[in-house]
Amino acid sequence: MEVRDALYIIFGYLLGSILFARLGGLIFKKTDIMAESPDKNPGTMNAFTYGGFRCGVFTLCGDLFKGFLPVFLYRSGELPENPLMLSFVMAAPVLGHILPFYDIKHGGKGIAATGGFMFALDVRIALIAAIVFAVVFFTTRYVSVGSLTITALFPILMLIFYPGQWVVFGLSLIFTALAWWRHRANIKRLMNGTENKFEKKKK
Repeated sequence: MEVRDALYIIFGYLLGSILFARLGGLIFKKTDIMAESPDKNPGTMNAFTYGGFRCGVFTLCGDLFKGFLPVFLYRSGELPENPLMLSFVMAAPVLGHILPFYDIKHGGKGIAATGGFMFALDVRIALIAAIVFAVVFFTTRYVSVGSLTITALFPILMLIFYPGQWVVFGLSLIFTALAWWRHRANIKRLMNGTENKFEKKKK
């Protein structure tokens, strides 16, 4: 591992540790909106539901950006990219979001950050994932179902667009496993019919 690689990985993790849902709540609602959420997840859905439209958009853009920026900068450098190190750079902001260094027990699920690095990696993959998520979400009204669907789709897309890139494909499998593990409570609620559908918070 070169110094450059280590710096990008550290930068990605620290950037990923910024939880924009909590930050947006403080900016737009002057309070910790996650305290109102049953699952306390600092994600886009809770930001929209408990923080309002501006907070939700702020969170979505911030979480996408923090996944996108480290990978984009790494791939834009003059030095040739190392597939193994690229995998670590992609993983860093997602890991930071899930396990922020200052509060590893209350991180998010990393779906938007994953979407961000997808855009930096390959726009085709990101657009397909975005379309599939939108179709599933607007059909079911479950954010969790949309998230689980695109994370399961990610390894398949990697095989299609990057055949033979086994390191990155292996990482995509790890992302899928981690996302499904982080959604284990949602999966349980889906199975017993108690998962909440997305709806505007009643005033």
